[in-house]
Parts: sequence; structure tokens; C-alpha cells
Amino acid sequence: MKQQKMCPCPNTCGLRHILTLYLLLMCTPVKTAPEFDPYKVLGVSKSSSQAEIKKVYKQLAKEWHPDKNKNPEAEDMFIKISKSYEILSNEEKRANYDRYGQTDENQAYGQPQHGYRHFHNGFYFDQSFFHFPFNNKGNRDSVDSKYMLHYNQYVNDVMPDSFRRPYLIKITSDWCLSCIHLEPIWKETVQELEPLGVGIGVVDVGYERRLANHLGAHRTPSILGVINGKVAFFNYAMAPEHLKQFVEDLLPQRLVEKVTDRNDLEFLNSWHEQNKPRVLLFDQVSAVPLLFKLTAFAYKDYVQFGYVDQGLSETANLLRKFNINTYAPTMLVFKENTDKPADIIQTKGMKKQIMDEFISNNKFLLVPRLVNQKLFDELCPVKQFHRRRKYCVLLITGEEESFSFGNGAFLSVASSNTKEVLRFAYVYQRQQQALCETLLKSRDSAPPQVVILERRNSAGKVLYKPVTGGWNGSEEDKHQLLEELERVQTDPSILNYDATLPELNNEFASMFFIQWIYTAYDYLTQIGDDLLHNNWREMMPLLSLIFSALFILCGTVIIQAFSDSSEDKHSKPKAKDGPKAENGSPGSAGTSSRPPKKNFVEVTELTDITYTSNLVKLRPGHINVVLVLTDNSKNILLSKFAKEVYSFTGSLTLHFSFLNVDKHIEWMDALLDFAPEALKADGDEEDAGHKMDYTGYVLALNGHKKYLCLFKPVYTGEDLDGKSSEEEGGASAGGARSRSGSREEQHPRKAMPRSRSTSTLQIHHKLDRLGLWMERLMEGTLPRYYIAAWPGLEKITANK
Repeated sequence: MKQQKMCPCPNTCGLRHILTLYLLLMCTPVKTAPEFDPYKVLGVSKSSSQAEIKKVYKQLAKEWHPDKNKNPEAEDMFIKISKSYEILSNEEKRANYDRYGQTDENQAYGQPQHGYRHFHNGFYFDQSFFHFPFNNKGNRDSVDSKYMLHYNQYVNDVMPDSFRRPYLIKITSDWCLSCIHLEPIWKETVQELEPLGVGIGVVDVGYERRLANHLGAHRTPSILGVINGKVAFFNYAMAPEHLKQFVEDLLPQRLVEKVTDRNDLEFLNSWHEQNKPRVLLFDQVSAVPLLFKLTAFAYKDYVQFGYVDQGLSETANLLRKFNINTYAPTMLVFKENTDKPADIIQTKGMKKQIMDEFISNNKFLLVPRLVNQKLFDELCPVKQFHRRRKYCVLLITGEEESFSFGNGAFLSVASSNTKEVLRFAYVYQRQQQALCETLLKSRDSAPPQVVILERRNSAGKVLYKPVTGGWNGSEEDKHQLLEELERVQTDPSILNYDATLPELNNEFASMFFIQWIYTAYDYLTQIGDDLLHNNWREMMPLLSLIFSALFILCGTVIIQAFSDSSEDKHSKPKAKDGPKAENGSPGSAGTSSRPPKKNFVEVTELTDITYTSNLVKLRPGHINVVLVLTDNSKNILLSKFAKEVYSFTGSLTLHFSFLNVDKHIEWMDALLDFAPEALKADGDEEDAGHKMDYTGYVLALNGHKKYLCLFKPVYTGEDLDGKSSEEEGGASAGGARSRSGSREEQHPRKAMPRSRSTSTLQIHHKLDRLGLWMERLMEGTLPRYYIAAWPGLEKITANK
């Protein structure tokens, strides 16, 4: 009988068997199939570019949109398509999926699917084998790692976005045992609230102590909400239904109005006072769904929302009136016509993406009233060089009953419009007097008037054209307006007036007191809740704010009590500054509250001293705009030139000069000899023995690339400003300053007679079209005339 060999060291043999078994388990491949493959859903390869992916996504989205595709699976397929495009259109998410096969819903970014392996002392150590919960940031749950917040991200992204949707933020740390017990509840809540539009965030105190202190969170775990830039703490038992109720309590109380057969007409007909479309949601539940409340909060500045409970007997007439089917939620949007909805959507599973698209397409009335600057900026955006032009058709009217017929006719024209480049709006002259006076200036015309305008820059400059004959709403007026709109789309140059518009008044400012009362009520309710539940350490910022406000209020009262004498002293210097403001820069004379960067136009004389720096050695990309004038026309043309180019002084690449042809006629002749096609293009060749008159010419000179653009004076015969040229010549309208290297230009100007001659009027109007020419110069659409070299310095030297 053979004797069995025993291991000399039983502990070593047991450890060896355990390690062998462990290595075999680790080497066994384990495959986990992802939920879906975004490449297969969109039908693209992994090498496809972003442009190809975007093109395929648009085609599939149109094909599978639930409103167009009646297939029962269309809605689920549409969601998959959107989710796939969300992953593949983001470079970080796409790279994460290509490496690890992970999407946002299954695992954290950049984490391998089989745990963490460390190489230490010649052994591979797998942390996931021990499932140790503390200080394991690498294996953090995906719900946490996906929504990690940093201080800059919170300040720059979360805070501004909290005015459109509420945020639910969890405060946690790696060594928090209670946080581990709350993970299942938090994960379930996130999965339920995020699709509804609630923002989610996680703050790790160990890595973002600064952000935690900024939020006032001094213990872990903590749950807080952020809305409208304010922070509120969750103080109840941790449960999904409590967290959902907490988010609902964060929202303002008067977002959605309950609508029945008794108040439906009042709700729908109030569109005129609030200047907003009305949206009605029909559903069978008694309480307003949280998804609808969140949508109402996101679009509260644009649309008024109402809710109809289909289960009530008081809503039966509404259901019959609009033929509502009760098997699925239905949304109707009403604009100026309250008898017929402007748009309708009905779907069984009302998703956030569908509701956002529906509301975004119906944010404005067909003809909204311009009640503030924000609405004007959205309806009539500033022209962008790389986009199509958009024109705003504005009706200047009144609130009286006598204007109702013309307003209705204007609405009928806007209802028939199908072109996106045209936006229709109206304004009350009494409410927006500054705007109406600017557009109707120097014309004896009273409302109603129709004006077609195009915004040119953010400083308020517009090009516009009033429709002649006023607006009475007749068929002739409609026909004439449609003809003008067709012309302006083919030939934008018919907008022959320009102005700098003032900032619009906020017509809803009178409602500020009522809104302040509602806000104060909500804030006092939050303070009471904080006093009952929060500790004094968390209340310190609030108490500090209250005492600071009281201190500032008391200080203001004391300062005002002792400031009467100082105000009397300062009133005299202000009176002296009156004439200067009258004859100063155009910013003081204009009505714009947003002037360019400079409050003057600096115009330098082009002489032999400044010739090299202002032209020959001009920096690449810079252009010198040179006005050609004579001694007799100097003051008049400089004043007009300053007005026309004032709105372009904010550009760092433009310089402004003037050339006196009485002293430098040889240089002008030599320059045009180098570019004869400049004069031939306009049919203005020199006649034999006749000297050319260059007065009023404007040259755009690019010193680096050696080319010029030429402006020929055009006399329109119209006195647009209604002022004498002599008066404008005496005032430096634009704050124009002429700086010359010669002392001859420093002599004071002689007094001009008040009587206006025909030649003076013609000189005054030589630069009437310079503003439009400058616009084309900035767009780069002017013809360029290249020359071999600039004329020599001897040509610019004055004859002594």
C-alpha cells in the first residue's frame, strides 16, 4: 500500500490552489451585451463622419416621427433614434462607447467592464473581488459619475439653466456610510425625474469642498434643489415619492391654470393683454402632471398654460367643442383665433421631447406686439453675413377702437404668409413713443403706418422703408404691401432709410409690483421652512443677507438726508455741459442706449507726414477710409462723413482720414491712373481739357494688399435731416476731430451765411449713400481695384 505524499506546508498549498482558481476565473471571458447599438439603430458605420451621422438622423427622425408615422412602434423607434444621435453626436460619449461599449445608462465614463486591476509587487490585484465600498472613486456608480458637478460648471451652466428647469443635487462623499444606503432610492428617483426635464447633479465633498460650501451643504448625505438661482434643502424622509413632491414644490404655484366650461373664454381671450399664445392640455388625471408643470416653467416667458381635467362634468362642453378624444392626452395651442386651435398634438405617451418641439414651434403669436427689447431681439434678429436676410414688417398703430379694422387686415396678411424670412409684429405708438418717432421722423405721417425694416447690428442700427400711403386695411393697401415685400426680397437696396433705434420700453413693468408680491410670498414660505428644519449654521447666509439689506437701507436714508446741499453744487456744472452735449457726439443726439465703443470719429488728414503710417505700412487686414474734399467743402463734408461712419467706429480694423485735393491733386490723379478701371466702371472718364472734380469721393485703401474700393458721390436731392448744411458743418456731429500735420489747417472757420445755395445743398448730399456703401465694404461685396504700387511720397507732398 503506497503512502500518499503530504505537502510540507499546508497553508502555502491552499493559497496556491486559491490563486490558481482565481486566475482561471479572471481569464474566462464574460460578455455583456449592451442595451442597443447606436450604430445599428442609425445604420451607419463606426468610421462615419459627424456630417453623415447628422444627415441620416434627420432622415430617420422625419420617417419615424410619431405625428407622421402611424406605426405603433414609431414612438419607441423615434426615442431610440434620438438617443443614438445623442451618443454619436457627442465626441466624448462616442469615444466612450467605442472603447467600452457603454452608454450613459449602463456604466460610468471611461471605466472598464471587469473592474479595476492594479499591478503591485508582481501580482494582479482586482479590487472588485472584495467589493470594498469606501474610497473607491474608480468604481463609482454611473448615476454619480455621470452627473458630477464642479464649481465652474455649477456657476456657468447650472445657475443660468435653473431659470428654465429645476435641479436636484445630492451631496455625498467617499467615506459616507449613509450615502450607500440611499443609492437605490436616488437611482430610482433619477431614472424617473430626468426624462421629465429635471436637472440632476452630484457633489462629492471630498473633491468639491468649495462648491459644497457655496451651496451651504455642511453634512452628508444632503439633498437640495436649485431653481431660479435659489437653493432649497430637502428635509423629509428619503423616498422617491417625497423627492418627486419636493421638486414639484420648488416650482411656482401659478404656472398652470385649471380651465373648465366656466372660465375657458376668459382664459383664451386674455391672449391680447398678456401677448402670449395659450396652450390647453386635456388629460384624465385630476392633478396637473409634473411633466406639464416643468414644460410650463421652461416656457413661462412665452406661453400661458391651462389644464383641463377630462373626468369632470364641468369640462364636457370643452370636450365637445374641440372634439377631444379621451383615450390619450391632447395639447391644443390657440393664438389670435380662439375658436380654432392653431396647432394640435395627441399621443398616448406624452414625452418631453415631443412637448418641447410642439411649444417651440408655437412660441409667438402670428402678429405679436413688441412689448420689450427681448421680444424684439427674438422676432427681428440682427443680420448675420453668413445667413439669409430676415425682414420685420412692423405696424405702428394705436389702442383705440378706430384702429381695429386696420389691425385685423394686417393680421390677415400675416396669416397668409408662409415665408420664414418675414416676421410680422405691431407696436402701439403711445407705449413706444421713442421707437415710433425714430421711424416716422421728418415725415408728417400719423399711425397707422407699415414699416419694413432689417436690423444691421446690435448697436440698434436698422435699414427700413415705410410703405407709402399709410395703412387703412383696404385691398389696395394689402396688394401694395405684398408687392413691397416681394421687391425687398429681390432687391434689398430699396430700404433707403437708416436709423439707430432706441431700446424698447418694457410695457409689463407696471406688473412688477404684483410679481414682487408673489415672489416675496414664496420666499417667506421658504424662510419659514428653513427656520423649522435647518440648523443655524445653514441659516447664517440668509440672516447675513437680511442684516446687510437693513444696513444698506438705513445708510441710504442717512445719505439722502445730508445730500441736498451737494446736489445744488453739482447742478451748475451740469447746466454748463448742456451745449456740449448738443453739439457733441452723435451718441448724445441719437436715441440709442447702446452706442459704439467710441463716442467720436477720429479723422486724420492724409499728408506727407502721415502717408507712410496710414497707408504704405498699414497693418495686414486694416483699411483706411479716406474722404476727398476741398477747403470750401471741408466742414460740411467732415460733418456728414462723421455721421455716416459713426456706427462703424467699433471696428478695430477701420481707420478714417481725409485728403485735401486743393493741395494733393497730383496724388489723386496718380492713384486713379494706376487704376483706370475704377472710373470706367461708373462711366466717368475724364473729358479732354476738363479737370475732374473729386469732391465727395471716398476711398477704401488696403495698404498691405494694394487695392482700393471707390465710392462715387450720389446727389439724391432730398433733405433727410431737415437742417441747414451750414449748421451741420459748424457742429462736429459725431464728435469728429481732424488732426493735421500742417499748421495751415488750424485757422478758425469763417462764419457761413444762413442762406442755403444749391451748390451747398448738393455738397451736403454727396454722401447720402455712404452708409450703405460702408455696409457692403464690411461684407466684402464691393469691387476691388488692385494697383502695382502706391504713388510715391513726392506726389503727396504739398507745393510750398
